[in-house]
Formats: sequence, structure tokens, C-alpha cells
Amino acid sequence: MSFILRLTRAFQDARVRFAVTGGYAVALHGAVRGTLDVDVVLCRSRDDFVAAERVLKGLGLAPRLPVDAGQVFDFREEYIRNRNLIAWSFSNPSNPAEIVDVVITHDLAAMKVVKIRVGAVTVPVVSRADLIAMKRASGRAQDLEDVRALEALA
Repeated sequence: MSFILRLTRAFQDARVRFAVTGGYAVALHGAVRGTLDVDVVLCRSRDDFVAAERVLKGLGLAPRLPVDAGQVFDFREEYIRNRNLIAWSFSNPSNPAEIVDVVITHDLAAMKVVKIRVGAVTVPVVSRADLIAMKRASGRAQDLEDVRALEALA
């Protein structure tokens, strides 16, 4: 089973409120896009951050920064404003292809989610409109290319 599907099942089993965003979301919406890392957005709650951290560690991933879920939740604004941190990153030391970035600049509660079936798993994905808004706001070249690809699907 692919990493994104194992991740989805683990988050769902732990009742973490999340949705896939980033490059995987672009691809799941139907645009051609290659990416390695899985970007997710959570509901902005301490419980979801703590549960997400537990799930990620249970999958063998480790945070790239020496901070825990409570610190990320409590100091999120400071990390964004003063350290330019937009994602809380995890990677698997045993499998470098397994990378998860938890986007901390957005709150899933303010976004629409669509459910996309991938094999036997239903993956929650940030809606195309919200994904376009996120990517347009970032202004990065790859994100603007993703916007063009997503808009071409309409």
C-alpha cells in the first residue's frame, strides 16, 4: 500500500481531522503533478496536533525540528511570523521517500474538503477552490504552475 494511503488510514483510525493539500492534492484533483512529500492541513486544535504527531511517529517518522505538537500549537503564530515556518515537517530516517509536511498557516475548519476514492481508501482532499487560493497566496513558481493546471481542469 502506498505511503499516502497508509498515512490516510492511520489518521482516520486516530480520528485526526485532516485533508491532503499540496502536490498530492493537485494530482488527486486530476492535474499531472509529481511530488515526494505529502502535505496535510489539520483542524487547528491541540488535540489534532498531538494526535497527528502520535500517528506520524507511529509510522516511523520523526520531526525535523526539535519541537513537539504542544510547542507547534502554542507558538504557531511566532513560528510563522518570526521564523518563516509554514510547515511542521516529518521524515522517515529509514525511508527518505516518506515525508509529511503539516501546514501550520491554515486551519482546516475554514476550508472545504472533498473525498476522493483511491482504491479501497477515501482520501480527504482540500477542495480545488481552496487549494487554488492557498497556492496563489504562496506565490512560488511551482504553486502558480499548479494554479494554472488546476484552473485548466474546470
